[in-house]
Amino acid sequence: MQKIGFDNQAYIQKQSEQIKQRIDAFGGKLYLEFGGKLFDDYHASRVLPGFQPDSKVLMLQNIAKDVEMVIVINADAIEKNKMRSDLGITYDADVLRLIDAFQAKGLYVGSVVISQFDGQPSAATFKEKLEKLGIRTYFHYPIQGYPTDVKHIVSEDGFGKNPYIETTCPLVVVTAPGPGSGKMATCLSQLYHENMRGVKAGYAKFETFPIWNIPLNHPVNLAYEAATADLNDVNMIDPYHLEAYGKVTVNYNRDVEVFPVLNAIFERISGTSPYKSPTDMGVNMAGDCIMDDEVTKEAARAEIIRRYYDAKCECRLGRWSEAPAQKIEIIMNNAGITPEDRAVVRAALTRSAETGDKPAVAIRLHDGRVITGKTSNLLGASSAALLNAVKSAGGIAKELHLIEPSVIEPIQALKTRILGNHNPRLHSDEVLIALTMSAVSSPAAKLATDQLSSLRGCEAHSTVLLSQVDKDIYRKLGIHLTCEPKYQTKKLYHRN
Repeated sequence: MQKIGFDNQAYIQKQSEQIKQRIDAFGGKLYLEFGGKLFDDYHASRVLPGFQPDSKVLMLQNIAKDVEMVIVINADAIEKNKMRSDLGITYDADVLRLIDAFQAKGLYVGSVVISQFDGQPSAATFKEKLEKLGIRTYFHYPIQGYPTDVKHIVSEDGFGKNPYIETTCPLVVVTAPGPGSGKMATCLSQLYHENMRGVKAGYAKFETFPIWNIPLNHPVNLAYEAATADLNDVNMIDPYHLEAYGKVTVNYNRDVEVFPVLNAIFERISGTSPYKSPTDMGVNMAGDCIMDDEVTKEAARAEIIRRYYDAKCECRLGRWSEAPAQKIEIIMNNAGITPEDRAVVRAALTRSAETGDKPAVAIRLHDGRVITGKTSNLLGASSAALLNAVKSAGGIAKELHLIEPSVIEPIQALKTRILGNHNPRLHSDEVLIALTMSAVSSPAAKLATDQLSSLRGCEAHSTVLLSQVDKDIYRKLGIHLTCEPKYQTKKLYHRN
């Protein structure tokens, strides 16, 4: 059973109350810039065991009658078909996904903002598509001198160029498919327009990480740095908060760097700034809900190592430079850990060496047992490891066949003779389909199938880069997978 270090119910309650207090402090209207992932925040659930991936949505559902969602997407992201790597979909497709997801949760989606619009044809087409679907959509435009030329920004030629977004709820949550979408500029533009209309409104920022009221070098905060190594974010002590209150709090470089400009914008819009520091702007209560610090530290150290392997693999795939992995190595040194501290790494490499350096996968179950799988004529290592793991979890004899070769062989024939695949071994998705089919007539296969849900939260490591199909199956099962940054073969072309 996974150890719990975070009180999720307390978090939902405290976070809801904190946001309500901030709405009241601004006279009943708050624009809340929502950073990070509203749905499926698996990073938070990994480093704060007990945090549910959809906790932030549950929190908003608590105050749903007061909430309006505004989704922001950068016009260049549409034009360049920018992808969400974790979901494998474009940012514009994710806008549609988010609208569906919010509405399914009973949250009102008021509008979509396409920021930085400068005539991009794909962005214009996307606006037409949204409007045909009944979604109010606005263009916001580039502002010369943003964010430093405050006088120009807060003028008719700056924020004044943007159309006013009609909103009706006390809390307007401004969110986006990913970073760089223009959430903050959208919030500030609205503050300008509200002020011009004589409406009192405020701004606040919701970022789960770094957690402001735990130490700078706490593993949870270091794990955030590792997660954003490609963005070059750096955690730091908030100097403005220290000067104003004499208290040490943690923020990150981008918020600290932009704070003087934000302060000046607030002052120009309404005559005064409500904040003395970047930390003041935040409403995050996650730090108050850690109930077992040692559990979160252990989980965060594991996440740092996972991020290291992810960065090495991204570099091997040609998507990143070496810099993020090198940065994470420094973070690991600060946390006092090495890649070898990940038990499944040692087990997978040992199993591979025992089989003549063939690919191997290791899975660590919740009770601490490490199960391995090797490549065979019938199965890939990732498929074999899954079968061996559910056997072990269900107390099924290792030598017992869950799927008879007579079932696997026709699937292999279909793959190679009909569909033209060169690799006859079954991928993880094919094995799971075969297993569930076998469960109809085999009690052992049925028992094994029932164990699949118990793999959620388990750790796994592969000695080679896995196919996208296999990675997706492990992700959907909730298994935390890492891979060695190397291919199984020396071919130049690899299908991922």
